Amino acid sequence: MRTLLFVALLVITGTQTFAQQKKWTLQECVNYAQENNISIKQSELNVQQGEINKKDAVGNFLPSFNASGSHSWNIGLNQNITTGLLENLTTQFTSFRLTSNVTIYNGLRNINQLHRANLAVLANQYQLSDMKDDISLMVANSFLQILFNKEQLKIQKAQYEVTNKNLKRTEELVEAGVLPKGDALEIKATLASQEQQIVNTENTLLLSKINLAQTLRIDDYQNFDTEDISYDVPLSSILKESPKTIVDKAKERRYDLKIADANVQLAEYDLKLAKGNLQPSLTGFYQYDSRATNNDRVVGVETVPDGTNSPIGFVEGTGETVLSPNFTTNRIIEGPDGIFNQFSRNDGHSFGVSLNVPIFNGFSARNNVARNTINLERIKNEYAQAELDLETEVYQAINDAKGALKAYEAALKTEEARMEAFNYAKERYNLGVSNSFDFSQSQSRYEQSQNEVIRTKYDYIFRLKVIQFYFGIPIDN
Repeated sequence: MRTLLFVALLVITGTQTFAQQKKWTLQECVNYAQENNISIKQSELNVQQGEINKKDAVGNFLPSFNASGSHSWNIGLNQNITTGLLENLTTQFTSFRLTSNVTIYNGLRNINQLHRANLAVLANQYQLSDMKDDISLMVANSFLQILFNKEQLKIQKAQYEVTNKNLKRTEELVEAGVLPKGDALEIKATLASQEQQIVNTENTLLLSKINLAQTLRIDDYQNFDTEDISYDVPLSSILKESPKTIVDKAKERRYDLKIADANVQLAEYDLKLAKGNLQPSLTGFYQYDSRATNNDRVVGVETVPDGTNSPIGFVEGTGETVLSPNFTTNRIIEGPDGIFNQFSRNDGHSFGVSLNVPIFNGFSARNNVARNTINLERIKNEYAQAELDLETEVYQAINDAKGALKAYEAALKTEEARMEAFNYAKERYNLGVSNSFDFSQSQSRYEQSQNEVIRTKYDYIFRLKVIQFYFGIPIDN
């Protein structure tokens, strides 16, 4: 039993350790975000809602069919329809009705409504795809920010180790009386400053991980981590493309313009629907009714002698009166007929067409046409503005990428110069011809140049990703 528990504990521990050691790649982050992000889920619900609206539009072409029924009790003084007398009684009455209506013509509103519903579904799908692109770009930015923080932390720790070694050597030289005590104190101050920078960068790294985890809707912030990878500066020929080529490619691929174009078409159908309300409508209808009651019924009549006689003549020769019995006529009354027999006997049908011609409705129909005409012009202006905005964004992205590349190249040159200056200062300090302050300043400037290289490197990578995004290259490529 203890062996089984021990094995189970090892399995559980191993599973937890594996889960904690998972390193997320960029592609995994993008895929997971597209499946779990709240904004994307909202867009997916809009697509489902559009499909339901499409079913409504299809249903407008089908005839309506409805059934209704009622059952009532009449209690008190009522006329007995069987005897014709006023009596205190309770009568029951049951009826049911079937109705059907079909639209024959309504200003083509059903057709236009179906076209609009199909277009709305397409527009919602564009919205969903656009949301996925935006989330992918956001994930890529957060992912690269984590990598930047990791590399910055790595450099800071490496510099900390260098400073720590210099401190030990300086303390030995101070004890030997070769260097003044102030040199060791200066290096200690530098070491404390580097420790503070490491703590700040670790906090920044944790916050960047939390930011990405929240985008992915992952709650385990402490154990969430991305793969330890260092991206080289990509050699891309996309910056050699002309801005017009990139703009044209973005217009073909980006969903912003597709959404704006779909909105224009939706506004056009809204105008057609409004104009359809000015036209007559023709509707066909059919109705079936039947009823039943619990009243007694007359099933026949019978004649019976009433005990009296009436003279009808005389016997010839004797003059004797000839008498004939008198009869009374009585109705034969039975209980109510079966309910289904009554429904069958009392049913009726009615059918026809109904024409509705709009003449005057307080200008509501014409005002609705005017409103939709204005709205169509507004949507067209928004489409034109979307084109201008897209061109501006693409040109801005190109300039940002070119500027980021130049900044990265300049940072590399600065780093190389700072490294040579630092090595020279280190040699002078080791030879005792330079003090610790000058050495610390040179080391600090070299560290800053390394951080700037990392910053400009990942800034350029992201700017390049944005251009590739407009060009149609997947963000996780």
